[in-house]
Formats: sequence, C-alpha cells, structure tokens
Amino acid sequence: MIINPFLKYLLGSCLDLTPIFAVVVVFQVLIIKQPIPDLANLIAGSLCVILGLTLFIQGLELSLFPLGEDMAYAFARKGSLFWLLLFAFCLGFGTTVAEPALIAVADEAAATASRGQLIEPGDIARTRYAYGIRFTVALSVGFALIVGVIRIIRGWPLYYLIIGGYCCVLLMTPFAPREIIGIAYDSGGVTTSTITVPLVTALGVGLASAIKGRNPVTDGFGLIAFASLTPMIFVMGYGILGKWIG
Repeated sequence: MIINPFLKYLLGSCLDLTPIFAVVVVFQVLIIKQPIPDLANLIAGSLCVILGLTLFIQGLELSLFPLGEDMAYAFARKGSLFWLLLFAFCLGFGTTVAEPALIAVADEAAATASRGQLIEPGDIARTRYAYGIRFTVALSVGFALIVGVIRIIRGWPLYYLIIGGYCCVLLMTPFAPREIIGIAYDSGGVTTSTITVPLVTALGVGLASAIKGRNPVTDGFGLIAFASLTPMIFVMGYGILGKWIG
C-alpha cells in the first residue's frame, strides 16, 4: 500500500532534481571544461538527496498534512475560537522556532554582528542575539496565523491585509537600524521552509473546509503569505526597540 506511492514520489523526485544535476554537469564539463571532482561522492550524495526528498514528501502526505487538516477541522467543529486561535499561535510559534533555515540564518547573523562589533564579543552575546531573532520571528509567525485564521473565519479579502502589511514594512524600513533591515527581509523567506509550510497550509485548508461558506481553494490558502510578511515587521520592530532601549 505504501510501496506504490513511494515509487511515484521517487520518480517525481528524480524528475524534479534532474534539471539541477544537468545544470551542474553542463557548466562543469562544457563551460569550466574540467572533470567533475570526486564523482563517486557526488553520485552517492545525489542518491541521498533523491531518497531524502522522496521520504520527506511521502512523510508530509502520510502524516503532517492529514494531521493539520484534522486538527483544524476538529477545532472548527468544536466551536471554540479561543482554543482555535491558541492552537494556531502555538503551531506557528513551534514550527518556526524549530525551522532549520531560521536557526542557520540567526546563527550567521549573530556571528556577523559579532565580527562587525555590533554586539559584544563572545558566545553569550552571540547566543542571545541569535535567540532574540529566532523568538521574534517565531512570535511573528504565531501572530500571523492568528490573523490568518480570523481572516478565514470572517471572510476578509486577503489582499487588504497583505497590502496593509507591506505598507507597514515600507514605513518602518527608514527607521530601522541598517544592520537589521537585511536580516528582517531575509527572515520572511526562511520561515516558509520545510517544517512550517506543510503544517500551516494544512491548517488553512482544513479550517476553510470545516467552515460553512468558505472555499478551501480561495480561503484556505494565504496563511503562508502572512507567515512571510510579519517577520519583516517584527524583526525591524525588534531592531528599533533595541536601538531605542540601547
């Protein structure tokens, strides 16, 4: 029962990754005109990537997507707005604070800030700075899911909130410290990665499916847009607040 979907996902992963491998080989052989270094490790690594991507996609289909949709459906049927919003916030916060891409970016930002003498030297200052960014972004995604869930329930147009949010980003940018602006803008992208996206998407689709009068296609999607928008606002606010306090 699981073998057939696995083979389908395995074939799909091979097709998806083929253009990437083709670009590398073509540029290495025809443009740089050098032999591919360590071909055996390259082949072994490529097979690991294909297998890992296949297992990841199948895991999403078997567990995370159904789990997110079922929980959203159950909370909507239960009729408790408080618990639904609390669940949305905890889901956004928990998935984001554990996001590998965010951890990597926060650590790199802390190391760069230390080298640039923007923070005190030492592991404690770097750790504090990295955790500050991670928890700020995680809080922003939790807040984004609360807004997104309320939007689905109330039926608010998505573009009103998105346009308003980006207007806020534009207004805050001139007042934010220069060293935090790039990190803030990048943080919007790193939140929409491997862990956050599947669960957030499942939450929106499941909630829209459970509420009468809502369309899963038109109302269920859009939460990812909030999850990539609010980190920019929160991180710039974090930088402005830090500058004001300091």
